[in-house]
Amino acid sequence: MDIPALYHQFILWIGDGTGLPDAILHIHAGLAILLAVRVVTGRSLGTFIPFAVVVVAELGNETMDYLAYGMRWSDTLSDMANTWFWPFVISLAVRIRPMVLRDRPRG
Repeated sequence: MDIPALYHQFILWIGDGTGLPDAILHIHAGLAILLAVRVVTGRSLGTFIPFAVVVVAELGNETMDYLAYGMRWSDTLSDMANTWFWPFVISLAVRIRPMVLRDRPRG
């Protein structure tokens, strides 16, 4: 049983079924994983734990791509950026927001 090939077929099935390009699927996957981990664990996005799971999931995805295709740096870096960007920005914003509100003068 060739697990990387089966995984690749599943990913192609998702892409074909949605009609979305790979970059958009990475964006959606990153956000979906971030929110799912937030709901399942109950941990705040500001703890960076949900974001860490997004990072691990994408590294797993890229490992499967590597096993199926070999190393393709431009594709790998693009996939990681698309998957991680918005989950990181959201996690950072949630982390910073309480500090900004706490430091604001009261009046």
